[in-house]
Amino acid sequence: MSHIEERLDHVRTLIQEPEFLEGKGLSNEVNIRIFCYEPEDEMAVRHFVDQLETDHSLSCRLKICNLYQTFLSVCEDMDIIDAIPDMEVEDGSIFLLEQLHSAIGEGEFIDKIQYEPHESGDVLMLTGVGEVFPFMRIHALLEALQPHFSDVPILVMYPGEFDGRHVKLFNRLQPNDYYRAFNVV
Repeated sequence: MSHIEERLDHVRTLIQEPEFLEGKGLSNEVNIRIFCYEPEDEMAVRHFVDQLETDHSLSCRLKICNLYQTFLSVCEDMDIIDAIPDMEVEDGSIFLLEQLHSAIGEGEFIDKIQYEPHESGDVLMLTGVGEVFPFMRIHALLEALQPHFSDVPILVMYPGEFDGRHVKLFNRLQPNDYYRAFNVV
């Protein structure tokens, strides 16, 4: 068994533990955990998430949210998805990114991610963090999600590093401050 598979097996166990589900041991902090992995392990992580999604033996209710699919859904709702490639060709990538950032923010993501009612045993798993970059940054989204999911543990599948203070996507990009989460595994 590879190192990433062992670590992912630990995640499968962790998300079902009562202490994780209740946020115990976090000193009254928000229950946000980040599972960091090497970007080259992305396909193994995707396979793991696909398996979890269909695993009916889990003792938690996993709510998986792929942030890139969420972004595409927001674009479809705004009826802009077909215009994006032409805008990039005509006006350039920087202009396109500025326009998308002004039209789509954390609020639009939260509207798509939010569900009711939250129930004991729910776990919100965020995937697609690398795919949605640079349209959404995980540190900004987590900050905005906190008030909406204070009663549900959030687990971020993160292709990069988190040192307890900074997230560094793909182990290469400029680190961004985020200090309210905890590393897992």
